[in-house]
Amino acid sequence: MLFPKKVQHRKWQKGKKRGLGVATRINSVSFGEFGLKSLDHGWVTSRQIEAVRRVMTRYVRRSGKIWIRVFPDRPVTQKGNETPMGGGKGAPDHYVTVVKPGTVLFEMGGITKESAMEAIHLSGYKLGVKTKFVEKV
Repeated sequence: MLFPKKVQHRKWQKGKKRGLGVATRINSVSFGEFGLKSLDHGWVTSRQIEAVRRVMTRYVRRSGKIWIRVFPDRPVTQKGNETPMGGGKGAPDHYVTVVKPGTVLFEMGGITKESAMEAIHLSGYKLGVKTKFVEKV
């Protein structure tokens, strides 16, 4: 799973999940020929990124190349089970990346359009945001 080696701040505030606008960077296919683009706001965890990577790699059977365009650098904290109110903020539990509509999450290259379409369609189920298949323009 992906997570940062070192972070400047161990615990972050949540921030707003809605109303962030559309993606102004990482919004086009740059490295490969096909991509998986987000259609709505949300957090994508490092576990979800790993699950998508595994689905794509298994489907293309090491014939193509895969690029992961997002990195989970935002810590999410969690308090222990049955912990009483108070006692401060919980310990960092996992890492997420903030995704806006239009963000290209993954790219594929070196394979046919049909196999890329199927691999990306299958991997879209693993994410917590709506996605679509895009091609390089």
